[in-house]
Amino acid sequence: MTRLSFLLGLAVLVAPTSVQATELPAEIKQAGTLKLTVNSTYAPMEYRDPATNELVGLDIDLANELAKRLGVKIVWSETPFAELIPSLQTKRADFIISGIQDRSSRRETADFIDYLTTGPQFFVMAESAAKIATDLCGRKVGTTRSTAFPLEIEKWSKQNCEAAGKPAIQYVPGENSIDVRNQLKQGRIDAAVQGSETLPYAQQQEAGKYRVIGEQLSTGYQGIMFRKDDAALREVVTEHLAAMIADGSYKRILDKFGLGANAVEKPMMNAAPQ
Repeated sequence: MTRLSFLLGLAVLVAPTSVQATELPAEIKQAGTLKLTVNSTYAPMEYRDPATNELVGLDIDLANELAKRLGVKIVWSETPFAELIPSLQTKRADFIISGIQDRSSRRETADFIDYLTTGPQFFVMAESAAKIATDLCGRKVGTTRSTAFPLEIEKWSKQNCEAAGKPAIQYVPGENSIDVRNQLKQGRIDAAVQGSETLPYAQQQEAGKYRVIGEQLSTGYQGIMFRKDDAALREVVTEHLAAMIADGSYKRILDKFGLGANAVEKPMMNAAPQ
């Protein structure tokens, strides 16, 4: 064997191990745990199972599978939606996977790895007289105050109500999606807006009670949210999420919650347009 042949053969043996997967940050690896916090009022993404009171949901399953592949356990906590971003910034959470939408205004201090398509959607009680979305012009429409949905409603109203000479939608704030649905059932609002990924579950749990009206107000992505200075954690989670998409485990989790149509082909960083 010539020296050149020997070196080429050695290179072949070394090459597969020369590209190492990104490792967990030392602090997390040493502790063996991930600190994650969720707002557990957003079924089917994260919620308390009414029968067992266990924390369940699509995001919970995704995070648990990621943790299994990372070789760590998750320490879960719960917080109001408005406190999710502060919990990341103050390092009470290592990252956020809790039905949070990737938006440009949120990228000033964080990065998103987008993993699910989403979009705000009008819905009404089944017996409502509203047939098309513009029937809601001048009506009271509720949504969660701490989300991007109030701005989406305002934008849609200007384009579809006020521009046509119709009265603007009257936005009514709610604390969370459960509160908003209760306001709708009590007749305090005429319609509501939630992420499109939540409505199939709500319609399943309360059969015949709600009716979707019109198209999504916009289309975007939900993302796993990381601190900008935490690139190593972001990269290792992205690698494992990509592997889950490739081996089908990601799709199986989405299908379990009836959201296979909301799948993405690959993880995307800061991909939402707005």
